[in-house]
Amino acid sequence: MGKRADVKVANSPWGPDDELGALNLLDPSVRADVLQRADPARVYDLSIDYFVGMPSFQGAGDPSYQIFMSHTPQGTVVDNLNGAGSSVNKHVCYSGDVVFMYTHTGTHIDALNHFGVDGEIYNKFKSEDHLGSRAWTKGGAETIPPIITRGVLLDIAGLKKVDCLPDSYAITVADIEEALEQAGLTLQPGDVPFVRTGRMRYWPDGTKTLGSPPGLSLEAARWLTSLDISAIGSDQECVEVGPSEHEDNWLPGHTHFLAHAGVPMVELLNLEELAADGVDEFCLIAAPIRLRGATGAPMRPLAMALRPKA
Repeated sequence: MGKRADVKVANSPWGPDDELGALNLLDPSVRADVLQRADPARVYDLSIDYFVGMPSFQGAGDPSYQIFMSHTPQGTVVDNLNGAGSSVNKHVCYSGDVVFMYTHTGTHIDALNHFGVDGEIYNKFKSEDHLGSRAWTKGGAETIPPIITRGVLLDIAGLKKVDCLPDSYAITVADIEEALEQAGLTLQPGDVPFVRTGRMRYWPDGTKTLGSPPGLSLEAARWLTSLDISAIGSDQECVEVGPSEHEDNWLPGHTHFLAHAGVPMVELLNLEELAADGVDEFCLIAAPIRLRGATGAPMRPLAMALRPKA
C-alpha cells in the first residue's frame, strides 16, 4: 500500500451508446482463421462444475451455491402439482430443480457494469440514470456476444517452474513478456490472454484456491490492455493480485479492465490441461448465459489447439 491507482472511467471510442467495449475488437477474419486452424482432436473444457459446498466468494456476504429439488418423481405422485393425476404421475417420472447463487460463482465472466468509479461504469453510464431497482440497464451480461477468437495462455507458474505462484505474487510486465517469448508468441488485437497462476491445480480445496491470490499487477493490466486485447482471464478468483497494492482502490485491476479499458474478465478458469499439453495458443469459443442486467454470468469456455498457419 501507499501508492495510488488513480483509475478513471473512460468514454468508449465506439460512441456514446457502446456497451461492448473491447469486445468491439473481435474480428470476423480472426474468427474464421482460428476456426479453420482449430484442431478438433481434443476439445479442452476450461470451466469447473457447480456443486453444493464449492469454494466461492462470500467475503462481502454473498450466498454460496445451492441447488434444491422442486419436483421429484414420488413427490409429484403425492402433491400432483402438475395436475396430471396419480396414475400418470406414477408412470412418468418428473424431476426439476432450482439453483440459487451469486452470479460471480464458478467459471464466470464479469460484465462491464460490475465495477465503476465515482458512480459511473464504462462509457460514463451513471448509476443515477441507468441503475434500476433490480439491475443496471447498461453493460449487463446479456450484451456480451459469443467470443470466438485467438486465445493465448500466459503460463506464469510454468515460467517460474512452480506448481503454483506464491500468495499475493504480483505478475509483472516482464513476466508476461518472458512467457510470450518462451512460447514464441506475440499478442494481437482481439486476442484473449488467459493467465495461469497454478491455483486451479488445488481445486476444489478452497483453502488453497481462494484468498490472497497471485495475479496481475496494475502495471501488467495496463500493459495488456494497451495491446488491444478483447477480454482477459485467469485461473483464480479476481485475475489481479490480492490484496490490493494501492491505497485508493481495493480492486484496481477490476476498475481498470472494466471501467477504463472496457475489457471483460473471466475468472476461475481451469487451465491445467492446456498447460500440461503445452497448448500456448488456441481457438477460444465462449459465451455466458444472457442474464439481463447482471454484473456477471456463468461461462463455459472451450479451447482447441491451433494448427500452424500454412
